[in-house]
Amino acid sequence: MNFLYRNIANITSILGVLPLAVLYLDNGYQYLIPLILFNNVMDDLDGIFATKLNIKSRFGADLDNVCDAVSHIAITLAVGVHFGGLVLAMSAIASTAIIVRATSRLNPETPSGGSPTNELMRHLLFILLLSTLFDFNPEYVLILVLLLNTLSMSLPFKMTTMIRSQAKTATLVVLVNIALILAWLLPVTTIFIATIFIASYLYSFFVGGTLWLKAHYSQNKT
Repeated sequence: MNFLYRNIANITSILGVLPLAVLYLDNGYQYLIPLILFNNVMDDLDGIFATKLNIKSRFGADLDNVCDAVSHIAITLAVGVHFGGLVLAMSAIASTAIIVRATSRLNPETPSGGSPTNELMRHLLFILLLSTLFDFNPEYVLILVLLLNTLSMSLPFKMTTMIRSQAKTATLVVLVNIALILAWLLPVTTIFIATIFIASYLYSFFVGGTLWLKAHYSQNKT
């Protein structure tokens, strides 16, 4: 029992990945949206367990990063394979960025910056939901989203004003996940929730970049 207690966060991380194998079965793509939501919930849940139960460890943090990389690549490539063409090519590039980011985070001394890989998952979720709601072909929007996130995952500055980044407590993290689930289950809320998340990402991207460039310029000038 003590072993299970100490590893409940690690078990949660792994359980968040395993069901994604469904995506690569025949007609598995139809389960993509609930699987994105499930993976996001489990990814947040393992962190809550680790903090609340005081069982944080370097191994657990590394395992979480590896599980995130595996699951987020699986989701990104599933989207790419489904749409093919440029979306597939861009999903492969984005997957490379996910690997690079996850690998860099295995070193605790590496400065953290850019957007987390699960931010890309939320953006994919919103675009797919909106394309169904408003009946449009999401391919070009997906390409743009994959391109922007590929860039933002590699940025040298922190993107701190995103909705999920502002959720510092377990209660707020739960509310973020409830909002994502509502965006799926209640179409009337989809565009409102998607707008808030995506706008906060773009704000963090451009404002953070502007401040970083100013600081970098001032440093070089002196």
